[in-house]
Amino acid sequence: MGPRVAVRAVIVRGGRLLIVNAYPGDQSDLWCAPGGGVERGRSLPENLMREVHEETGIAIRVGAPCLVNEFHDPESGFHQVDVYFRAQVVAMPKGDDWTDPEGVVNRRRWVTESALRALRFKPDSLPDVAF
Repeated sequence: MGPRVAVRAVIVRGGRLLIVNAYPGDQSDLWCAPGGGVERGRSLPENLMREVHEETGIAIRVGAPCLVNEFHDPESGFHQVDVYFRAQVVAMPKGDDWTDPEGVVNRRRWVTESALRALRFKPDSLPDVAF
């Protein structure tokens, strides 16, 4: 079996980047761009629109790819390739009470470059691409 393919959105609005914490509860302090695994039979942009909406309630317009990141852990065999796309907000959910129906994302926030650099995030090149 080949690497898992995932898509992620780089959404900057008002000088702030949207990031999510995709771990149950408050178990991790690791942040990333919203997105997730690709379902066969759907384009990468279609998958990204679905993933971002599931995780954040935000509807997006997908733009151009801006980063490809590969993670491989030889010990566990986990191998993932993330394709990052620039994206724009089309519609925001009403209120701040949106919850991920799958329970993957537990927190989301909009951060400035300096706030992002003060957090633990992946990939390391995210602020360079976003800002």
